[in-house]
Amino acid sequence: MKFMATNPPTRSPAPAPHSPPSDGAGAVVLERRAQKIQPPQMYQVVMLNDDYTPMEFVVVVLQEFFNKDREAATQIMLKIHLDGKGVCGVYTRDVAATKVDQVLDAAHKAGHPLQCLSEPVE
Repeated sequence: MKFMATNPPTRSPAPAPHSPPSDGAGAVVLERRAQKIQPPQMYQVVMLNDDYTPMEFVVVVLQEFFNKDREAATQIMLKIHLDGKGVCGVYTRDVAATKVDQVLDAAHKAGHPLQCLSEPVE
């Protein structure tokens, strides 16, 4: 025995996707605003003069840790010697702190009392 359906099976209608009202009432529009981002605070690495650290050691430190050529390193070393302190470079806070640690560690290992610090650039 065969049964035939008189009407083919129908699918239930899929729910219609939500569409915004055509007149724009209740619609929300987001406006993109440019964010004003401040550049990071910069810090200068300052080396201090003392009467015991050899000038040649200061020049080598400037060349090794601050990537200065011999002439620039000598000029900075003379500024440190004559003025009591000199700026070795300007960096972000973390890089400046790392440079200070490297200089202090090298001076300590060589047995020199060389002092170095970082301070914010104004």
